[in-house]
Amino acid sequence: MSMAWIYLIAAGLFEWGWPVGLKLGMAESGARWGWLGFSVACIAASGTLLLLAQRTIPMGTAYAVWTGIGAVGTFALGLLLFGEPASLARMFFVGLIVVGIVGLKLASP
Repeated sequence: MSMAWIYLIAAGLFEWGWPVGLKLGMAESGARWGWLGFSVACIAASGTLLLLAQRTIPMGTAYAVWTGIGAVGTFALGLLLFGEPASLARMFFVGLIVVGIVGLKLASP
């Protein structure tokens, strides 16, 4: 696996952090600045790593894989951390995203 793909996977993993940071960043008592700062740091890290990955991986492929990793991971974290619903239909459609990510990796130069 090339460094570009490692950068891209890491960028996708950082994509998980910012929605979690936003979710935890607001409470009834007001803003929770630590979580909001975590969210901003994850956005910056994710974008920087995507930039590095796109030097080699075609932009359309990199963006689709990046958002796919972020979507699937955020979906899983929602289930595990926040008790979001895990219906068969939701699992099926997230599975389709995974198939698309794997397909793009296999079809990429």
